[in-house]
Amino acid sequence: MTLLVTGGAGFIGDEVVRLALERGERVRVLDSLRPEVHAGRAPREPRDVEFVQGDVRDAAVLDRALVGVDAVCHQAAKVGLGVDLGDAPDYVSSNVGGTAELIAAMHRAGVPRLVLASSMVVYGEGAYVDAGGHRRRPAPRAVADLEAGRFDPRDPDTGEPLTPDVVREGDALDPRNTYALSKLAQEHLAATWARSTGGTAAMLRYHNVYGERMPRDTPYAGVAAIFRSSLARGEAPRVFEDGRQRRDFVHVSDVAAANLAALDGLPGLEPGTARAFNVGSGRVTDIGRLAAGLAEAMGGPSPVVTGEYRLGDVRHITASSERAAAELGWRAAVALEDGLRGFAAEV
Repeated sequence: MTLLVTGGAGFIGDEVVRLALERGERVRVLDSLRPEVHAGRAPREPRDVEFVQGDVRDAAVLDRALVGVDAVCHQAAKVGLGVDLGDAPDYVSSNVGGTAELIAAMHRAGVPRLVLASSMVVYGEGAYVDAGGHRRRPAPRAVADLEAGRFDPRDPDTGEPLTPDVVREGDALDPRNTYALSKLAQEHLAATWARSTGGTAAMLRYHNVYGERMPRDTPYAGVAAIFRSSLARGEAPRVFEDGRQRRDFVHVSDVAAANLAALDGLPGLEPGTARAFNVGSGRVTDIGRLAAGLAEAMGGPSPVVTGEYRLGDVRHITASSERAAAELGWRAAVALEDGLRGFAAEV
């Protein structure tokens, strides 16, 4: 198989490339080397990988990159919550426009398989249950509650906090910021491509990915990288809200393995199908515990819980990855403690 990895010089794409080469695939990388991601670092691609520097929004570049390709792993995207609404045009152009150009070029080239890097942010708030055990999806949190330090979503009928549950792929989608909207639009574009061409697509909804070579010292970095950078400077990690926000941290090597499992599973899908899969470790970790674990691993100061909040953030979001286990034979293998040790050592 000849595989094109868009964003293949980036954090996750680089690991996808490495694993694909290990199992004998032919790999081509397309990457624009965005400065906020790469910060002047050269790509780590081995000599037997063909590297094409270019943007997925460039149709001519895509046509060249897709020659002879059997499948695409689409990792290229602008990530993170963003700094402010001024980022909105770039999110839409890079993620939505770039994916639209990609599927059009795949149609021209007759490429039948697509694995899309989506995100758990498409769900918005995670799933919850009320006091009666009924599943609920709460509305966005009120500013008055956040200002008062009431961070957990509440039952609108009783005012009592709801109990977090896991989200599943069939749950309603409720993106709550520009980045999330762009990821959901990517999924819809992938589904449109599959229906129109008879191709097959796997849409992998990544949870909080961390690991070596994660972008650092950028406002678009993930929370684990932000904490690590603070500790490397000798500063205490600053934890927003009360530190009890629930997330699922999954190691980059597990995410890359999920991509290859999805590639293997695509031929088994009905032509014209686009199928979503949650990609998480299956372990719930709160943000404060992650910060404390990193501080311990790096011998740094203990985290400071600030009570600050961001309106675009959700409180709890964890998911079941059982569909990926049942249909793709994939499960995460890296324990958080082991992954954090390697992550902390790379400073």
